[in-house]
Amino acid sequence: MATTIKAEVVHRDAGLVREIGVWSFAATIINVVVGGGIFAAPAALAGSVGAWAPFALLACGIAMGAIVLCCAEAGSRVPSSGGTYAYVEAAFGPAPGFIAGMMLWLSCVLAAGGIAAAFADAIVALYPLGAPGVQRIVLIVAVMALVTAINLRGAREGARFAGIATVVKLVPLLLFIGVGAFWVDPANLKPTGSVGPGSFGAAIILSIFTFSGMETMLSASGEVSRPERTVPRALMLAMGGVLLLYIAIQVVAQGLLGPQLAQSKEPLAQALGVVHPGLVLLIALGAAISRGAWLGSDVLGAPRILFAFARDGFLPAALGRVSERTQVPTAAILTHAILGTALALAGEFDWLVLLSALATAPIYIGACLAAVKLRRDNVQLLGSAFRVPGLRIAATIGVLSMVALIALGQPNEIMGLFAAIGLSAILYVARRSVGRR
Repeated sequence: MATTIKAEVVHRDAGLVREIGVWSFAATIINVVVGGGIFAAPAALAGSVGAWAPFALLACGIAMGAIVLCCAEAGSRVPSSGGTYAYVEAAFGPAPGFIAGMMLWLSCVLAAGGIAAAFADAIVALYPLGAPGVQRIVLIVAVMALVTAINLRGAREGARFAGIATVVKLVPLLLFIGVGAFWVDPANLKPTGSVGPGSFGAAIILSIFTFSGMETMLSASGEVSRPERTVPRALMLAMGGVLLLYIAIQVVAQGLLGPQLAQSKEPLAQALGVVHPGLVLLIALGAAISRGAWLGSDVLGAPRILFAFARDGFLPAALGRVSERTQVPTAAILTHAILGTALALAGEFDWLVLLSALATAPIYIGACLAAVKLRRDNVQLLGSAFRVPGLRIAATIGVLSMVALIALGQPNEIMGLFAAIGLSAILYVARRSVGRR
């Protein structure tokens, strides 16, 4: 079985260059996880659970930590384009793999549309220039065109841009923590009253969205150097840092604003306004830049899912072609970018990212189960696989937490999720039927 899988991986990744190292890969993961959402999330978390929000983040961090460990082992065993799609396919076959891949790409393209829309809306709010509608369209098209052009030049250029963008977006966040920590009022950090399971569940769902994104970059595993070493190290380095960053941001925001945090539209900007009014613009601009930078990592990782689908015969062959000059899947990158742009022009941030967040649950379930199956089958394609102590425990925590996440969704959201899974299954059957003729 492992020999067959290895042949498929070699075919799928043919023409790509493995040139992304540990630090570059970790930077791209941080960039795609730490999106614009963290600039608004503290208020929403406080609105759900008040000063208990850091504990909601910690609970989410435990669940995500278990999923990270599963992805680390699975990614070291099947380091191929498509990421979690490749893991599930190698473990359970093409049908489950296709469904996981479709949900993964759907989550990515929905998030791309939502973040691009939020980027444009933030810039329009900061610097209105006459006709807001026209300005919004121009900004969405411009930022998507920029990140697409960079990624069309090569995987190394895309990863380098993501690395620079990560540093740029972290500066205002670290400034917020470093400056705001000196002005925290300890009385604002004391939880008051009890929190119902529904409210805590809503906070967990929101937290999952702010932590999600690593699955996007894992889709570029076919261009990672020494993946059996790079994927686990980069994942744990990036996600561990993100957890500490998020908890620190929530604590400082709560400590500065107290009960006012739940009503704030721009919580980080308003919180630093307590320290000095001049810092408000810096944080607001940082939020806008963060959203634009996030798109760079999305356009680096997500198109590789389309590329992997095409190489496996599920999509037109043109999407699986690699440019001889830049060694990237040009058609796949352009297709993803165009669809993301269209969603941004047609939709709004809130509902796009909500759908994206819920769609990640079955992806993570598949990755956790795949990690266990791949170890049992001793699938190990490149070098020595990374072995997670207590993998079954981690997988159980990951699966149960994602099942709980789905259960906490609204009935129409859950129905939409299962409709998307069902549609993916229908598409798979239809494609296989056509392929037999």
